[in-house]
Amino acid sequence: MSVVGQNTQGWVLDACSLTDQSYSRCIRLKDNQKSLVTCRFKRQCFQILQSHYSVSASAAVDGANTDMVQKPDKPSKKRKRKHSELNQGEVDSQAFHEKIRSVILEGTKSLVDSVRSLGYLNGVTDSAKEPLPSQECSLVALCEMAKELPLVDDEEQDKCVQLLVAEDGCTSHVDLFSRVTENRADWATVVTLMGEEYVIPPHTAFLLSDFTRIQPLVHYGRRFDLIVMDPPWENKSVKRSRRYSSLPSTQLKRLPIPLLASPNCLVVTWVTNRPSHLRFVRDELYPHWGVEVVAEWFWVKVTTSGQFVFPLDSRHKKPYEVLVLGRYRSSVNNSSSSSETSEVPVEDQRLIVSIPSALHSQKPPLSEVLKPYVGAEAKSLELFARSLQPGWTSWGNEVLKFQHTSYFTLMTTDDRADVPEEEATEVAPLPPLSHH
Repeated sequence: MSVVGQNTQGWVLDACSLTDQSYSRCIRLKDNQKSLVTCRFKRQCFQILQSHYSVSASAAVDGANTDMVQKPDKPSKKRKRKHSELNQGEVDSQAFHEKIRSVILEGTKSLVDSVRSLGYLNGVTDSAKEPLPSQECSLVALCEMAKELPLVDDEEQDKCVQLLVAEDGCTSHVDLFSRVTENRADWATVVTLMGEEYVIPPHTAFLLSDFTRIQPLVHYGRRFDLIVMDPPWENKSVKRSRRYSSLPSTQLKRLPIPLLASPNCLVVTWVTNRPSHLRFVRDELYPHWGVEVVAEWFWVKVTTSGQFVFPLDSRHKKPYEVLVLGRYRSSVNNSSSSSETSEVPVEDQRLIVSIPSALHSQKPPLSEVLKPYVGAEAKSLELFARSLQPGWTSWGNEVLKFQHTSYFTLMTTDDRADVPEEEATEVAPLPPLSHH
């Protein structure tokens, strides 16, 4: 069960279990042979055992903090600044933190306590200490090279969609960079793409491209009821680490949200803890798209023991991130939209508590917690995605990153007791996805 517990303050998620639900049935295509496999996301990615607390840290989920794993202070190599030397951004950040601190502290304690009685967040792990997967991702470089490929003309919109697996079972001619690729199968499929094996969830569609080649997604012809995005925000640590390319905030305004969103579409944006980014989303980006801000939520990151992963009052890294939720208000038939009358209000300041992935920038899937606000049949899109979700369309220049088989444990199985005979030998396609 992916939603371990919930109350009026939010949810506790088991992100790993939620990911595994996508791969309960999986077919592997290799060397023109099909085999049944079981796929599980590697558990060591979610074994965050220790809080990054110093001995002097005092803020904890349980107040008394008697079971917190402490790490000794290390001498800083940098010159420490005086309190009076805080810049305006740091002053704004501290003010925002003080505003929401009690919401984070009290809400997290309530949620963690509620699931500990169920045996969750009690420090128990289900895997031995193993190294993290270290797959070198070359997708960004491939997207750069793919810019030399011709774009699909507007008159050839029907050609911007392709099947992951052709009728003959072949995947060798799939154009991942200028066409939306669909896996219409009921099962997850392990396929070889660009010489590497990837696990593709069922009922999913994706486009592998950078910001300048997003046109095929618009040509795809779908309007989405839910759009989630995790932009590559600019900050100093990203520049130093060079782990991924950042994007200037003003460039985000070029995203074609009005061409992708259905009336009253729920738009959710992950925001770093820099107040300038939060203000930009609320005051510039959403108004530019015609999106009305309706709520701010917080993702709270805890260890397997339910402790904050960083000190709550740290001036550097916080144990939470912000999500800004808004509704797209279409200027066409805005007042008479049938979906508007049944729109479910979004509560403000809800918490999503989960053990974070040890893999950089892997966010917890939001499908389960957002379902009540968009409906079970909602068409969903993730922008700047690094993984895929069943039933979703995803776009980004690393959209397949966490689908690489190096992040999964794959085991061949002969258990076909619950498998219909026709599906045991073939990947059964669904009817074509509607494009409206």
